[in-house]
Amino acid sequence: MKQFTIPFTYRSELISKIKEKRKQADKMKKDFSPTFLDLGPVHFYLARHFGFCYGVENAIEIAFKTIDENPGKRIFLLSEMIHNPSVNKDLLDRGVIFLQDTHGNNLIPFESLTQNDVVIIPAFGTTIEIENKLKNIGIQIEQYNTTCPFVEKVWNRSEQIAQKDYTVIVHGKPTHEETRATFSHAALHTPTLVLNDMDDAKLLSEFILGDKEIQDFYASFQGRYSYGFDAEKDLKKIGVVNQTTMLASDTQAIADFLKQAMIQKYALSAEQISAHFADTRDTLCYATNDNQSAVQGLLEIEADLAIVVGGYNSSNTSHLVELCEEKLPTYYIDHPNKLISNKQISHFNFHQKTELSTENYLPNTNPVKILVTSGASCPDALVEVVLKTIAGYFVSEEKWQSTIEQL
Repeated sequence: MKQFTIPFTYRSELISKIKEKRKQADKMKKDFSPTFLDLGPVHFYLARHFGFCYGVENAIEIAFKTIDENPGKRIFLLSEMIHNPSVNKDLLDRGVIFLQDTHGNNLIPFESLTQNDVVIIPAFGTTIEIENKLKNIGIQIEQYNTTCPFVEKVWNRSEQIAQKDYTVIVHGKPTHEETRATFSHAALHTPTLVLNDMDDAKLLSEFILGDKEIQDFYASFQGRYSYGFDAEKDLKKIGVVNQTTMLASDTQAIADFLKQAMIQKYALSAEQISAHFADTRDTLCYATNDNQSAVQGLLEIEADLAIVVGGYNSSNTSHLVELCEEKLPTYYIDHPNKLISNKQISHFNFHQKTELSTENYLPNTNPVKILVTSGASCPDALVEVVLKTIAGYFVSEEKWQSTIEQL
């Protein structure tokens, strides 16, 4: 896989060493068991896969290269390039200006842009409408486009099934930048609908099966279907794609559920299903799959708690938290400074969208066993600091160094 040039401050000598060692021992990525760090009174278990994915490193390389190659020019980011506060702060510190917030609200009016400005498209991609706005101003968006190749793969697959008259069902968070972008690109070619979760899929199946009046569809899914959507006609042939950072198992479950609804509706055999349902399993992102599978492997360890590091508005990170929460106390932090002390941690409840403070989060056991992972937009350097900070509550600097040297 391509090696990217990104700021060395995002790298971690420790994490790089661990990842390379695991890669050499498991080149086919079949082993999802965690990496064990034994520091005596504290045991760390690191997920087999975590941290920057291909799309994130690609975006970071392009963004910093763009800054270096355009001295004196105004450089804008359409919105947060990735959902990590440390990386976005670094870009702001380098003079980059955000045009929009993560919800698509303008921070800078597009009318103030000129053709001499540079606009970087974030890793999530953007909508056709915004692409056209920028092109009409004369901005060369293709030159500084960091859209993840795996997001573009979803767009391409959507176009392919659209050519066969399938309606595209997007499994994603309706307000997320990537979902908005995928919806826009799919809707250019075919009727398109966004489903947030399985509850939405169950509701949709009731319209497909005729258990609900078709005219009520529009109120139930208001704001989430494309212009001119005809529920009576456009729900006869469907295919499911996803926001790449959703839980892969959730997307597959939604696809399987809707597939069964179509089989029931049209009394189809397994061989006939393609007449009404497209197979789109190839749109699931490899990094999302790997990181989620690695957490499943991590959770096979009997541990006291889990720490997940990543931006609080990071979809892929929140899903890792969701998996961990099912089994043990889980603390979601976006920076090592949220480790206030060995007695107190500040962490995020993504269900309630609030930051909490918890006392005595480290149990009085020997050893304390901690599971650790991070989101796809989280620098490895932050994970190393988290490990070192917690280790410092239990062992000396010398013990930490000697353990690391033995890896």
